[in-house]
Amino acid sequence: MTSGKASQQQAQAQGQQRSLREALTRLGPYFEGLRLRWTLGVLSAVGAGVTALAIPQMLGRVVDDIEADGAAAQAVWLGAGFILALGLLEAVLVYMRRFFVIPVASDAETNMRTTLFGRLVGQSAAFHASWDAGQLQSRAIADLNMLRRFFAFGSLMLVTVVVTLLTGLTLMFVNSPVMASIFLFGAVPVLVFGPRFRRRFSRLSRASQDQAGDVATEVEESVHGIRVLKAFGRSDEAQASFRTQAQQLRVLEITKARTLAAFQLIMILLPEGVLAVCLAGGIWQVSEGNVTAGAITSFFGVAIVLKAPLENIGQLLSMVFMAKTAIDRHIDVMSIPPELTSPERPAAAPERGLVELEGVSFRFPHTSQAEPDLLDQVSLRVEPGETLALVSSTGGGTSTLLSLIPRLHDVTGGAVRIDGVDVRDFDLADLRSRVAMAFEDPTLFSASVRANVLLGTEHEREEDDPHHPQCPGAPGTDELERVMEEALTTADAEFVESLPYGADTRIGEEGLSLSGGQRQRLALARAIAARPSVLLLDDPLSALDVRTEERVTERLKSALHGTTTIIVAHRPSTVALADRVALLHKQPGQGARIAETGTHTELLARSELYRSVMAPQRELI
Repeated sequence: MTSGKASQQQAQAQGQQRSLREALTRLGPYFEGLRLRWTLGVLSAVGAGVTALAIPQMLGRVVDDIEADGAAAQAVWLGAGFILALGLLEAVLVYMRRFFVIPVASDAETNMRTTLFGRLVGQSAAFHASWDAGQLQSRAIADLNMLRRFFAFGSLMLVTVVVTLLTGLTLMFVNSPVMASIFLFGAVPVLVFGPRFRRRFSRLSRASQDQAGDVATEVEESVHGIRVLKAFGRSDEAQASFRTQAQQLRVLEITKARTLAAFQLIMILLPEGVLAVCLAGGIWQVSEGNVTAGAITSFFGVAIVLKAPLENIGQLLSMVFMAKTAIDRHIDVMSIPPELTSPERPAAAPERGLVELEGVSFRFPHTSQAEPDLLDQVSLRVEPGETLALVSSTGGGTSTLLSLIPRLHDVTGGAVRIDGVDVRDFDLADLRSRVAMAFEDPTLFSASVRANVLLGTEHEREEDDPHHPQCPGAPGTDELERVMEEALTTADAEFVESLPYGADTRIGEEGLSLSGGQRQRLALARAIAARPSVLLLDDPLSALDVRTEERVTERLKSALHGTTTIIVAHRPSTVALADRVALLHKQPGQGARIAETGTHTELLARSELYRSVMAPQRELI
């Protein structure tokens, strides 16, 4: 199995080889049902460009009519009327371009963002361990914002500029082939410098967007670890590290801007210089009688219309290259298939709570083959309704073993079964509705206490609004209220009542406004409220004081009746919750295995290894 970092590097290499057309093709599914509006937007944009070119032609006709013998004022008024009508038509077409395309671009952005988020939450824990959070955030926010702007403006302008230039050059040749040839000759430097600009700007664009992701990661890590930074007096070091990252981004952005500026310098100077030559040639041709004054007027009118897209072509190309980079970065993530998926035909079984581990082995993907498995041939059976304490020395693999039961990771050998069915044969949603887990380091969300505690219930709602008719706080949800109150009471989390708005109080990001013990108790309440048939507790009482732990322990004894529970325990008081204890032990050079099973009293009496593991904990009490 390849590691996440290797997958990232492979995806990035494929992105560099992918053409813009291939990249855009990969985004086709996001535009299902939207292509008609986008096509109408393109037609409106092209129509506006062609209409703008028609105005100089009409102006040239007016000039010729005025110079003709017997010219009448009617010709001027008629020409002015046509020009006004063309101007109004151009304005309407510009409006229609925005009317058709902006909703399409926003819909496509939303589709991409929700699909990306779905892929992220569907990935395994190993995937997220190998990706920096800031890189994923920049792909979900900044890159998709860039793509929306490209779809709403850049893609249309790219088509419009091509059609406008071809149409304009054709009209120029009709008016004056000589001057048109001079004007066209000015495109030679663009053909020379264009490919070089594309290669350099594309490389800088990728580096800049990747560096922006690193900066976002630095911010995210520093904000989440702000208490650690302050406690150890490392704010200055964090500031220096961030300044280095920000400086690297600044250098890349300035280099990118200078590259674009140099190309735009050429694109602005060329039309101006060529028009000066054309003006001299045009005056000579009129004096020789080769062309009319109206034709020259039309020629320069068209040239003025073409001047804007020619000057902006550098900016347009930069948007194209940045959009290509954004697409590649989006595909980098989307092209990595989820490691953990539901089978095509999920198994079903009556929900009893039987847990069986048969010859389970596990190693992380990045582990060297020379190293032993973290878990090696672990076999264990937990009967329905039984409470098992899982004990080991620090780093013994107990938390990893627990994570295999709800398939946060997949075993690399053996099998984990719930109710007689291999967990790999369950639909993931079904499996994780049977199993709930409370972690030692709890994660809470920036929502209300109610939303956090009821997260695992079947009636969870996306909206955290107590007045929403389908929200847990709304009338008609007495059962959910009772479930929440029982869970909070069992977890000794009555402190919620003293919060400013009780259970409707919004807690800060990751619950940092609460103490470590309060966060653990809310996480424990969340696991209890889910009412699973299998409850996994990864040392959930480690941050509690002795008296609070005693209260929680007593309440858990009655609350866990009938629920199959596996507790990773390090304190004897937590072990006392269990009907049975399993000791996971790792010998040097070998993976962890089940060394002993029995009650706490039995193991203390007969196992020196168990006594040595539990003795340090007894000394701490």
